[in-house]
Amino acid sequence: MDAEQIKEFLFEYIENSETIPGLIAEKRYDEIIKNVTDSCYDKIISMENQDQSVQVLATVLLHYLLTCAQITSQRKIEYDKKEIDIVIPDIKTLEGDPKKTLLICIPKSSDLKTINEEIAKMEAIQPEKENIWMVLSKDTPVEKRTFVLSRKHNTFSDIIFEIAKFSNVGGSSKLKILRV
Repeated sequence: MDAEQIKEFLFEYIENSETIPGLIAEKRYDEIIKNVTDSCYDKIISMENQDQSVQVLATVLLHYLLTCAQITSQRKIEYDKKEIDIVIPDIKTLEGDPKKTLLICIPKSSDLKTINEEIAKMEAIQPEKENIWMVLSKDTPVEKRTFVLSRKHNTFSDIIFEIAKFSNVGGSSKLKILRV
């Protein structure tokens, strides 16, 4: 299966879930991630290369949850001839105030060389190095804040709350929305 089929599978799962609407209403985004991971992870990684499958899963979940949490973001955007997976809040803020801008990179590989190349691309456009976060398929020693999306070590479930905390630094009221 390709990325589109994985996306379709995930959205079908989310739409047909009896528990996810309640979790959304209660703003329990970490529980949504755990639910989807517990229910879909094994099937998704069997569909495609594991790293690429996890990349698609992370991207779909993050896009969905950013929308549900009403956190302003731009997704799959090209800037300075480099593709950025997710920019929070947007490129205009990156240009004007990089301290208030978060770049999230979701590499299609767990190869350390490839991950470091992605980091170098992001560092070329984001001078605030701590505002570059990575979503990886396994615990990998990199010099960035990382969230791992895997069955055994799922730190990815905390990412929406961490994004909300980051967004609140700029004076936003997202923490009230997320009840953090």
